[in-house]
Amino acid sequence: MTKGVIAAGDRETAAAGAEMLRAGGNAVDAAVAAAFVSFLAEAGIVHLGGSGLAQLYDARSGLSRVYDFFSVVPGLGGPVPETIDFEKVTIDFGAATQSFYLGRGSVAVPGNIAGLCRLAADYGRLPLGVLLEPALRLARDGVALVAFQTDTCRLLAPLYTHTDDIRRVFAPQGRLIQPEERLFIPDLAHTLAALAREGDSYARRGPLAQALLSDQAANGGLLTATDLEQYEVLRPAPIRVAYRGYEVLLPPLCSAGGVLTAFTLKLLAAFDVAAQPHGSAAHLQLLAEAMAATTRARAVWDDLLDTLPGDEATARFLDDGFIAPYRDEMRAALAARRPSPIVTEPPGPTNTSHLSVIDGDGLCVGLTTTAGESAGYIVPGTGYIPNNMLGEEDLHPKGFHSRPAGQRIPTMMAPVVVLERGQPRLVVGSGGSIRIRSAILQTLSNLLDYRLPLDKAVNLARVHLDGEVLQCEAGYDARAVDELESLGYRVNRWPTRGIYFGGAHSVARDADGRLYAAGDNRRGGATAEE
Repeated sequence: MTKGVIAAGDRETAAAGAEMLRAGGNAVDAAVAAAFVSFLAEAGIVHLGGSGLAQLYDARSGLSRVYDFFSVVPGLGGPVPETIDFEKVTIDFGAATQSFYLGRGSVAVPGNIAGLCRLAADYGRLPLGVLLEPALRLARDGVALVAFQTDTCRLLAPLYTHTDDIRRVFAPQGRLIQPEERLFIPDLAHTLAALAREGDSYARRGPLAQALLSDQAANGGLLTATDLEQYEVLRPAPIRVAYRGYEVLLPPLCSAGGVLTAFTLKLLAAFDVAAQPHGSAAHLQLLAEAMAATTRARAVWDDLLDTLPGDEATARFLDDGFIAPYRDEMRAALAARRPSPIVTEPPGPTNTSHLSVIDGDGLCVGLTTTAGESAGYIVPGTGYIPNNMLGEEDLHPKGFHSRPAGQRIPTMMAPVVVLERGQPRLVVGSGGSIRIRSAILQTLSNLLDYRLPLDKAVNLARVHLDGEVLQCEAGYDARAVDELESLGYRVNRWPTRGIYFGGAHSVARDADGRLYAAGDNRRGGATAEE
């Protein structure tokens, strides 16, 4: 009998999960160990000093729980420094450039350590020291980065060469690290070993916390001891949406991505998606109109959040009466074979990694983490690379450092679990900013509407509506795209596949109980089973 399967963003990440399953651990143990390894093996995109979301479901008990360990605005109980370390860098993505801010003043309250330790303590079988063994080995011996990770480092070169300490890690020979060269982060092994002994308190009030706080106080940061001490891992119940006879569980706030994806699913549920041949012009138009309607509704969602408590705003936004006019707009556009009105939504952090695990007992976990792009430095003596979640313009539409201290920052991350008669059918999530939603939506539809095999559901070409332009990944029939353009849709045809379209690493269980895993090959997807 298969003990479990995992899909993740790197071979080392997936292998760590399989190692825990082999040692008698469950899906939670596998997810936690894999996440800690990802902070080394996927150092091009995620770091220990970031934050995340997880969703678990236990088929034996019916327990469903979201773990929200996302970042919080810092500054509780502390004065604002006279000068904040907050420096702008610009990244050239080829077709466009995007600016971010780095430095101590870009660091929000981190959640990764608190969240992973809490998840392991609540539902894992193995001690934290065992879960950290794979990450400790890589920290001591170094880890050979695959091309996807080194390519990301090259793309984000201004971040990974921002200070002398981070340059020595990512460009140790005067150039950025190359594929299969080993990455060493000095002092990280010591930090992980101490964390294995002392647990969350090491990062909340122990030596790691003191090193982080001392560096912040001396260099224009906002993080305080009160921020770390009062940080909470939230455990809300998921949003539940019926779709094609399945039950889809999505994370609530702070996951704006979960709420907006729930809205899109409720839109699509009124249409016979599978009646349109996959990849046809009619199929692409339906996807484009669902995305456009959700983007129009997002403006209302943002207004609701300004005036109502989160739960009340979510209930009103997902009410059928509120959704009905958007469905009507979709029907009108499809019947007239023309585009509906389109609005633009802001981009989000692109450096995100997701992993999915399911074990033989029916326990499953989806876990997504991010550090933004990282703050561009390493806390002295720790190997700890902080996040730059305060330096992401899209997360702070009213201006940088305008949110009150203690407020949770919203995110598009949305680990999703799909149930069929109480049994887990699919676990999916993605990295990729606002493309997280389109990647998850199309993976769900490919599996639940078109009944495609998991690997195809994950790796078929995708589209994403970016303002007035439908970004169309390589792999679609050119005649279908031509027809869509003839209807008045603006299309950008990608000559290749790319990380732009997300990384929906997924696991599934079929009706006979067999387990499957599929890594998204756009983002270094890897799988393992035990």
